[in-house]
Amino acid sequence: MKFRQTMVQTYPFEHYDPIRNFTITFREVTMKDVSLLHSWMHEKHVIPYWQLNLPLREYQKHVEKFLADNHHVLLIGETGGTPISYWESYWVKGDVIGNYYAFNRFDQGIHLLIGPPSYLGKGYIYPLLLTILFHKFKVSETTKVVAEPDVRNEKMIHVFRKCGFIPVKKVNLPDKTGLLMFCERSAFERRWTDWQQNKF
Repeated sequence: MKFRQTMVQTYPFEHYDPIRNFTITFREVTMKDVSLLHSWMHEKHVIPYWQLNLPLREYQKHVEKFLADNHHVLLIGETGGTPISYWESYWVKGDVIGNYYAFNRFDQGIHLLIGPPSYLGKGYIYPLLLTILFHKFKVSETTKVVAEPDVRNEKMIHVFRKCGFIPVKKVNLPDKTGLLMFCERSAFERRWTDWQQNKF
């Protein structure tokens, strides 16, 4: 019972970012978000790495399937009330990435994208990523968060590095060659402190 209680993370989750001077919100995806997410999946910067530029009905079925899978949570990340990002927050236990390293039962992972092109390259990803890591590490037993960006996605790898992730190894996943990356709690805490003190 303790295991189940500890693993509960509640949404929506809000955090005021003092550096960017806006409130960050993470809320769960619902079927009402399908059209928005579908439009993001057709953006040029998203297509190569997500490969979900499907017809609307097919994408709707994809979201329905993911919403029914309780080992992860689909999230919309907002800044100042505007939805700008999509996140898949998951437990490594029960996920395919768990086949590629000796995971701890409380390890967590994330997939993410910035949707609207107008928000690219303006630094929004850093407060968003750091904030969701802050939320994940609220689980006291979680000592590591993992990511496995496409090895071709140099910009995303740079973002993960800057937020405290270190590369571990390349992994041949069913849909891509990924770079397995780990963010340990201690590394995150240093980066979180740097951000809050505007030393990032």
